[in-house]
Amino acid sequence: MSVADEPAPMIATFLPWNRFRSPQAELWLKKPVSIEHARAHDLVKRYLAAYGPAAPADAQTFLGLKGLREVFEELRPKLVTFQDEKKRELFDLPDAPRPSASTPAPVRLLPEFDSLVLGHADRERIVAKEHASKITTKNLQVAAIFLVDGMAAGTWKVEGTKKSPKMTITPWGKLSKSARKDVDDEAGRLLEWIKEQDQDQKPSTT
Repeated sequence: MSVADEPAPMIATFLPWNRFRSPQAELWLKKPVSIEHARAHDLVKRYLAAYGPAAPADAQTFLGLKGLREVFEELRPKLVTFQDEKKRELFDLPDAPRPSASTPAPVRLLPEFDSLVLGHADRERIVAKEHASKITTKNLQVAAIFLVDGMAAGTWKVEGTKKSPKMTITPWGKLSKSARKDVDDEAGRLLEWIKEQDQDQKPSTT
């Protein structure tokens, strides 16, 4: 097996989008990774573990594969099913966590091309229909968004340097006073983390 054939995790960095780091998975995970074991059934179950409940179309969109409906049907006895508001059948692992609709959803900042946005063909679970066009730009960039009560409520962008970063927050509508405070607090935590990374990367002097 060549290095090019080995599984490789994507590591978040501050490099430009077209210069990513992709070390061999075995070196990163510090344990053997078997490609032969990643059959279609395992692939679907791993997808559901991350993004379920989901429909076969969701898995096909995220994984870039066709014909997964048959795989879902083969796995049906080992899965649980639900119906969403659109009457679509959704599949999930039996022991997967499924918080109730009343569970609080804190504000979250999602980076560009976040897998929560890309993980499903139907993005309306986190992006309202009227905001769908604001997620993807004409040159196919997927915007960095922030969530309020589990739904996309606007975009954010960090500019400046790691030593002195600044964030621009662009809501798509009016935010409540408490929601705006939560967004600002989350943004502040991210900016502090970016500054800490700059400090960690400075060479020590002796």
